[in-house]
Amino acid sequence: MKTAIKAALSAAVLFGSAFSASAKTDITWWDFLAGGDGVRMKALIKEFNETHPDIQINATTLEWGTPFYTKVQTATAVGQQPDIMTYHLSRFPLAVPQGVLRPITDAELSEAGLSADDYFESSFDAAKVDDKLYGIPFDIHSIVLYYNKDALAKAGLLGDDGKPKGLEGLENFNAALAKLKESGSEIPLSLHTDEGGSMWRVFYTLLSQQGGKFMDGDEILPGDEGLKALKAMTNWVSSGYSPELISYEASIALFTSGRAAMHINGVWEVPTMKDLAASGDLGFEWGAVQIPVLMGKPATWADSHAFAIPNSEENPVSPEKVKAVLEIIAWLNDHSLAWAEAGHIPAYKPVAQSTEFKEMEPNATYSSLADTAVFDPQSPIAGVAGPIYEATQNFIVPALNGQLDPEEALEMVRDELKNANMN
Repeated sequence: MKTAIKAALSAAVLFGSAFSASAKTDITWWDFLAGGDGVRMKALIKEFNETHPDIQINATTLEWGTPFYTKVQTATAVGQQPDIMTYHLSRFPLAVPQGVLRPITDAELSEAGLSADDYFESSFDAAKVDDKLYGIPFDIHSIVLYYNKDALAKAGLLGDDGKPKGLEGLENFNAALAKLKESGSEIPLSLHTDEGGSMWRVFYTLLSQQGGKFMDGDEILPGDEGLKALKAMTNWVSSGYSPELISYEASIALFTSGRAAMHINGVWEVPTMKDLAASGDLGFEWGAVQIPVLMGKPATWADSHAFAIPNSEENPVSPEKVKAVLEIIAWLNDHSLAWAEAGHIPAYKPVAQSTEFKEMEPNATYSSLADTAVFDPQSPIAGVAGPIYEATQNFIVPALNGQLDPEEALEMVRDELKNANMN
């Protein structure tokens, strides 16, 4: 009898173990996150796995940019896609016609405890194509103005609050650059003038501050706002305020070495500045603010790291996995304060409006840009590593460095992108 009971109990334990094992949902995750972003995301995934025994995220990091998006497109075509992936919102208009993104319904969003009201309108709208939601934004990352407080104070451009003053309006901004030069700053403004992606972000910011459109139907750069934006940028270089043909790395070094008084770059370089300051290698007090209103109204180029579910006709993601993926996304949004340490602004308002985030500097200072952020044009030719970035590299960068006339450069941009838009 005892033997029979013991056998029955053993069978029950084995059955229970088998049931427990089968109840765990394995989720395949792909991202393109390297450097500090990668470290932070891996820590979040580790914490999620440790606190959710019923879901296991198996994460793989692939190469950023075109290689990642090509890999996703190939994988979905043959049904070997992940269950969840990171994706730039600016790439959604290209991905949706390719059929690689699965729409998320209102009911699925609601079941995960999320709603449109939880997010900044600019980023949530950018996650939609033809009024369908194809992903959920995790952050808003933009360009900001980094500044050397000592250099600005010497030029009379630092307010009592430790923030720049006298930079609003293009005329005032240019006058400020002249003051910085006169007061001893070797380089008033450091830009990575040989890099198309970076210069696109500045150009699109100035275009949007004028209320200009990059695309209107099939027309590329209608009106004269694009020319005004490019001439403003070329003037910074031709006047000697910003050096010619400076690489991304060199432009950062000009600022961190103290040679440049100001620097325009993405929020993702905030950890670089913090680390150098903490180690004593920066040599000056620094800050970061929203790009000043130079050409009419507040507007700053922005993009978002978002989470998306791949779509595959060959092997659709199961309802069970969709539910688990949305649970993961909701948890990550709720824990996005850790992600904000990389300089980002949380796209999830409950975190962005929390006391903890409002005490996080310099993020809290420039977080107002989330309300006036402008995302790339909703077009298959736009987005990270897309044709617009290439056209900027090929024509706007040479114009910026005196190798092309601005009018001629913009005509070449129009011609190249019209051809790309037809293909």
